[in-house]
Amino acid sequence: MGKQVEVKCVVWDLDHTIWDGVLIESNDVSLKPGIVQLIDTLDKRGILQSIASKNDHDLAMEKLKEFGLDHYFIYPEIHWNAKSYSIEQIQKNINIGMDSILFVDDQEFELEEVKNTHKTVDCVNSSLYETLLDHPRLNPRFITIDSVRRRKMYQDDIIRKQAETEYRGPSEQFLATLNMKFSIAYAGQEDLKRAEELTVRTNQLNATGKTFNYEELDQFRQSDAHQLLVCELEDKYGSYGKIGLALIEQNADHWRLEMMLMSCRVISRGVGTVLLSYIMNEAKKHNKKLLADFRDTGRNRMMNVSFRFSGFKEHSSDDQGNYVFEHDLEKIMSYPDYIDVRCHA
Repeated sequence: MGKQVEVKCVVWDLDHTIWDGVLIESNDVSLKPGIVQLIDTLDKRGILQSIASKNDHDLAMEKLKEFGLDHYFIYPEIHWNAKSYSIEQIQKNINIGMDSILFVDDQEFELEEVKNTHKTVDCVNSSLYETLLDHPRLNPRFITIDSVRRRKMYQDDIIRKQAETEYRGPSEQFLATLNMKFSIAYAGQEDLKRAEELTVRTNQLNATGKTFNYEELDQFRQSDAHQLLVCELEDKYGSYGKIGLALIEQNADHWRLEMMLMSCRVISRGVGTVLLSYIMNEAKKHNKKLLADFRDTGRNRMMNVSFRFSGFKEHSSDDQGNYVFEHDLEKIMSYPDYIDVRCHA
């Protein structure tokens, strides 16, 4: 069995889980001891939280608001449908893998129902809630600036999505209203914790699936034979944080893109090829051929598509799912008109 991924979202039941009592039977429910501090600590660690509860939606949200907890939970699913359905909706809305969700409920029936439908969801009985802060998958190695503001970034994105839903017109016209700024820079030492976090957390848009730790990334940062690039995206609603990373090996006659990854949160913003186009332009400027590594992890097909869409051709491959792509740099995709690209590298 492969290394377990970090939990990105804890999904909570409400009755006898976050509070003692059943809300529709009595409005006089009381919070579990220490639950507020637990929820706040998970939030500060950059772990998202949501609700999957069979309950009256308005009553439950009103009670969470009364307890001062409502703002911690994104995309809450409070209704009478199956918990497995609720978790599926949360997973789709946040756009994370099922294997990065942990579900907490007091009823074994509900835990089994979720486990039978979503085999990779980690299901925990709420009687163990006080042990959650010690759970190995809920303890990221670093707490970064992006960790601390992760919930806020997702809440900003909910407002963006609402604005997009209400917008009448072509998608590109809507994107132009966002005033997006895309920054590309050499990674500084202060970026390395977030860079490690990106390699660990990014699965769908990671060209090789490789992870690198802080120390390895720091060696690349200081190496004359490498470029380590980090990129950030912001718009009128706020910052998406550091959302992309690239590692380029510089050889005498060619550059080799050893790692490239992009956060799933920015897929719909049309920025996926910006970093790639920047690297292609730089390689061309330095009269270098450009190669790019790709390893099929079973989850990163979108990166394969991105390389091919950008004009890369297969250079070589093996029977382990490892590919090397090459670009002739004759035709390089220009940046979208609606993005202000700022290069500090």
